[in-house]
Amino acid sequence: MKYRSIFVSDIHLGTQFSKADKFLEFLKEFDSENIYLIGDIIDGWAIKRKVKWKQSHSDVIQKLLRKARKGTNIYYIPGNHDEFLRGFLPLTLGDRVYILDDAKYTDLNGKRYYITHGDFFDAITMTKKWISVLGDYGYDLLLYLNSPINRVRKLFGYKKYWSLSKYVKDNVKSSVSFITDFETILSNYAKQNGYDGVICGHIHKAEIKDIDNIRYLNSGDWVENCTALVETLDGEWKIINFLEE
Repeated sequence: MKYRSIFVSDIHLGTQFSKADKFLEFLKEFDSENIYLIGDIIDGWAIKRKVKWKQSHSDVIQKLLRKARKGTNIYYIPGNHDEFLRGFLPLTLGDRVYILDDAKYTDLNGKRYYITHGDFFDAITMTKKWISVLGDYGYDLLLYLNSPINRVRKLFGYKKYWSLSKYVKDNVKSSVSFITDFETILSNYAKQNGYDGVICGHIHKAEIKDIDNIRYLNSGDWVENCTALVETLDGEWKIINFLEE
């Protein structure tokens, strides 16, 4: 199936929890005129701790470069985990690979969107990085616990996958408050700068909704949710949950 544009973020290549193999399946099944990689594609924080680089992680990069050679425009906007790229921006690799601080996008309906990973709008990431790093360790622990928890669930007849990390993120009051604040701050920035909407990642929660007449679009992640944001050839916006395809 082909789309006008595909937006993905938070693949976290270089970590043991990255679902790079699923993303490769996604790239084989779906094609597009443009692919926007909205940050945290390569996890520089994790690589500094201990490299977990599998062949599938290299295959993702090779597959994206092959798509560029075949005519797909690739736009890469780094996030906080791949911030090591920011000191070299803007970069153009070949004819169709662009690495940028941020980007602008106009959809088929003429609506203008600001594209950013989103970490610049996260007060904790920008002012208290040590808390973000500590939280990253905590998130990895929750992801690690998902496997044994689901093995036990299967013993009791529960076949559907359940995520402790997702449950904590969706239900702990401080997490819910953080996500709401993040969405509002980004939407306010878009409105103040004359955009009709904002496209981002960062918080691993795919979403399409309106906030004060601004369209807020988040592509989610490829660590546990395996989601992508797409604009169809008819100008419709959708979230693809690849685990449910």
